[in-house]
Amino acid sequence: MSRIPFPDMKRPLVAILRGLKPEETQAVVGGLIETGFTAIEIPLNSPDPFRSIEIAAKMAPADCLIGAGTVLTVGDVQSLESAGGRLMVSPNVEPEVISLAAAKGMVTLPGCFTATEALAAAKAGATGLKFFPASVLGPSGINAIRAVLPKDLLIAAVGGVSDTNFAEYVKGGITAFGLGSSLYKPGMSAEDVIAKARITIEAYDRAVGEAA
Repeated sequence: MSRIPFPDMKRPLVAILRGLKPEETQAVVGGLIETGFTAIEIPLNSPDPFRSIEIAAKMAPADCLIGAGTVLTVGDVQSLESAGGRLMVSPNVEPEVISLAAAKGMVTLPGCFTATEALAAAKAGATGLKFFPASVLGPSGINAIRAVLPKDLLIAAVGGVSDTNFAEYVKGGITAFGLGSSLYKPGMSAEDVIAKARITIEAYDRAVGEAA
């Protein structure tokens, strides 16, 4: 299975907007893009998620990845394609889901925690791996598994990672992250999300700069 590469982004940061409503999408997603985020994930356990994804995909520049999280079935992948999404994030490793998304040209980031899961996802053609919860594995745990993985896989840390601890992961060579509750919680205003996004971007750039 051929691997769809992760786009060349200044910052490989995925904003996870769990709980976002369609009527909030334009303001929140627009604010994140203006702040510097170029990958947006709307989990499918959000209210009317495919509608939100469709809104976001239509308004986003071509260089932005818009897609879904908590993708569990091939039906979800088909609905994601219909909504215009190009990013497929899952909490687990389901080869059929990963392979179908890859065949449709989507960037895929399945969730894993063990070497067995990571290698199965790689075999299915995943673009990269979402190690979750990263707070349990830590940079050393992720890198121990990384040693046996294909070198072209994007490695992202998700779960317990925020502007407060980017540095410890970046020092370990991990520079891609998924950011959920540290960036967005249901009910937050677009202005609050933008403020959080600015803090996050500044912290990320600082961590990468210090590690260079």
